[in-house]
Amino acid sequence: MVTGELKGQFDRIWDAFWSGGISNPLEVIEQITYLLFIKLQYVN
Repeated sequence: MVTGELKGQFDRIWDAFWSGGISNPLEVIEQITYLLFIKLQYVN
C-alpha cells in the first residue's frame, strides 16, 4: 500500500495530468515514460 509522502507526490502528478485532460491511467504511464526518456536524453 502506498502511504504518506509518496502518495502525496503521486496524487499531485495525477492531478496535473487530470487537469490537463488525461484521465486514462495508461495514457498517464505513457506520458511519464516519454518525459523520463526526454530527461535522460538531456542528461546524457
